Amino acid sequence: MSASALIIIDMQVGSFTAATPRRDADALVARLNALAARLRQNSGIVIFIQHDGPDGDPHHPSLPGWHLLPALRVLPGDKLITKTACDAFLDTDLEALLTVHDIGELIITGCATDYCVDTTVRSALARGYRTTAPSDGHTTADRAHLNAAQIIAHHNAIWADFIAPGGSARVRPCAEIAVER
Repeated sequence: MSASALIIIDMQVGSFTAATPRRDADALVARLNALAARLRQNSGIVIFIQHDGPDGDPHHPSLPGWHLLPALRVLPGDKLITKTACDAFLDTDLEALLTVHDIGELIITGCATDYCVDTTVRSALARGYRTTAPSDGHTTADRAHLNAAQIIAHHNAIWADFIAPGGSARVRPCAEIAVER
């Protein structure tokens, strides 16, 4: 049986400002910390994905907004991958890291539901990974066309019904995700 990886996408200071409020942000961090702790106890790995924005972007590596949220528990054995696009697989070392660690199951979480989380879930499914998308493990901001709660509900429904080589994503709350050795 292959191992599991928790992927935590773009939970960076620059995405969680007064100008860009994210739905349920503090509770999400608590759920992700708890899920990460369970995964580490069961020989899984935790991978933090950070967006490297271009010059002038709040996620530029030289700016404070690039850093992970201080409330996230990042341990020495955790992995870090940087990306420059919505897809955490595109032009990154993510797939090589998953291969080296014999990862077959991905639990994909983070910010923003409708951009980087969605793109990475779809990319993982297309690559045949057993994929779990915790229904309460991702967040976004209100958009002009839909509020954050509607966006989250919409994506949870799409991922649960997605047609992919290994089947759709399993969508369930963080607390119900069984992490096995």
